[in-house]
Amino acid sequence: MDYRPSDDEEFMCPMQLEYFRQRLLAWKAQILSEAETTLNVLQMEELRKPDQNDRATSEAGWSIELRARDRQRKVIAKIDAALRRIDEGDYGYCTVTGEPISLRRLEARPIATMTVDAQEQHERAERVSRDG
Repeated sequence: MDYRPSDDEEFMCPMQLEYFRQRLLAWKAQILSEAETTLNVLQMEELRKPDQNDRATSEAGWSIELRARDRQRKVIAKIDAALRRIDEGDYGYCTVTGEPISLRRLEARPIATMTVDAQEQHERAERVSRDG
């Protein structure tokens, strides 16, 4: 399917919703596949290498890989939340302002929950509370 959402269409019309649903499902499937590959390699690799340097290098590499997988697990939760918003009819609308999130932003980040302006305000407020 060569369909791409357009500003010429009604915002979040059925075709747009299905387009984003399929993007989200494909992204989730890719993450799960990568996680399964990581798990298979981890199970097959010899964890106790005789040389301490080799073992340290291997353990550091796996630590980085497992942290990345943990981040991906959090992305899956956001994908699932976006899929729920599609089902509930809230997808594509800012959770702060209720305004439509631009199609360009949703194309770039289909799990976005805020408009760019709302996201920037949120990040500024977060920075102030963290620094203050």
